[in-house]
Amino acid sequence: MSPARRPPASPPKPTRAKAASDAVDVFSYLDYRAFLRDYYLRGKERGNLSFRSFSRRAGLRSPNYLKLVMDGQRNITDPMAQRFASALGLPNDAASYFCELVRFGQSKTLAERAKHHRKLTGFQRYREIRPLEAAHAAYHATWYLPAIRELAARRDFREDPGWIARTLWPSVSFDEAQSALQTLLELGLLVREADGAIHQGDPLLSTGPEVMSLNVARYHQTMLERAAASIEEVPAAERDISSLTLCLGADGIRRLKDRLRAFRRELLEISSLETDPEQVVQLNLQLFPLSRLSPSRRP
Repeated sequence: MSPARRPPASPPKPTRAKAASDAVDVFSYLDYRAFLRDYYLRGKERGNLSFRSFSRRAGLRSPNYLKLVMDGQRNITDPMAQRFASALGLPNDAASYFCELVRFGQSKTLAERAKHHRKLTGFQRYREIRPLEAAHAAYHATWYLPAIRELAARRDFREDPGWIARTLWPSVSFDEAQSALQTLLELGLLVREADGAIHQGDPLLSTGPEVMSLNVARYHQTMLERAAASIEEVPAAERDISSLTLCLGADGIRRLKDRLRAFRRELLEISSLETDPEQVVQLNLQLFPLSRLSPSRRP
């Protein structure tokens, strides 16, 4: 007698957590709190999520812990991030991405944020959603990309990685110059005209505020490093490095910052009126405190 056949098993029904997370793609976020807020609102709209139910899923004692995290009143440890990922119904790479997103959002230093941002950009889904973000990061973190863009203003500019590599100071490799050209074209910072020549262009796409602030900080760090290196690498006759140490009040600092902004605009005007640009230069202007305010004057 043959054994009775069992009916084919029906596919498992998605859990409530998975159903709620389907419409909210964690890879679209660089702020884990924003992701949690959108996830919660979508689940609430569908009627299958509350703060209390999420706490049960994550094994939390506090029924409003999710709200405290969403509002920025609580942070998440690594083990807690893993519990959150499970309660969110995030599978495999999505769960790993969420945990890295938490580390990125809670980083205390620029170096930590940069490290975790590099890990986030390593996820394939992230690169699919943000195809140009890695190029933006490279532009701000690599000193010779802005330099090559400015080099394109020269009349004798050549779309030749070898020529570019030799013209930069210090020189870069052929491969670095070739990769930089491709990145600048992808970002729209260099454009190819109908005659085939390359000219400066405006960027076609910008990144979100989380990445832009990180990229700008990297850019300033990179250019400060180049300024420090130039003290030994560049003859004194070809550079000007000077500084002032001043003691100012709040009004004096405000007026000084206004003058610096006006000066930057004036320098950009001078550059735009240049008829025969020959050499790319970098000008850094920094204003930062060397002492603390007295307790009575702190905001």
